[in-house]
Amino acid sequence: MDTSTVVIDFLMRKYKADQKWTRIVIEQLSEEDILWSPTPESNSIANLVAHISGAVYEWFETVYFGAPNNLDRSKEFDRGLQISKEQILELSEKSYDCIIKVLEIMKANPEKLLEQPYINYSNLNGALDHQATALEMLLHQFRHLPSHTGQIIYIAKMRKGHLNWEI
Repeated sequence: MDTSTVVIDFLMRKYKADQKWTRIVIEQLSEEDILWSPTPESNSIANLVAHISGAVYEWFETVYFGAPNNLDRSKEFDRGLQISKEQILELSEKSYDCIIKVLEIMKANPEKLLEQPYINYSNLNGALDHQATALEMLLHQFRHLPSHTGQIIYIAKMRKGHLNWEI
């Protein structure tokens, strides 16, 4: 087994686990819980899922699936964000499914890990430069997105106390 396969399989397992834990948590919450934030300056679970969705859209859907880059990142952090539990579940599932599709592309074509998908992309948000490889992009998001999964779980525990992990 080559190194690229090991890395891709690891990332795929981790993203699938984050997808599962996020879904399990959100399913146990009310719409009020999803919109609640610990302080006026804090993000709600709705904000965090919207942010995950925005990041996946910007970093994966636009580059790998040709989606138009018309994202308004400020909406992700709108303190008055109104979105239903069903919509949050859909956004979360769609986001992780997209990442998994990109990883499947990489697994079928491991040489793509070293491609520079942003070389001609004008709207890169500054987290990586235009010379970044697909592997760098995947690793950047691997650091970024799980931190928000942890925030979602923490906020859910603040609201519910105990969460059932055996759903």
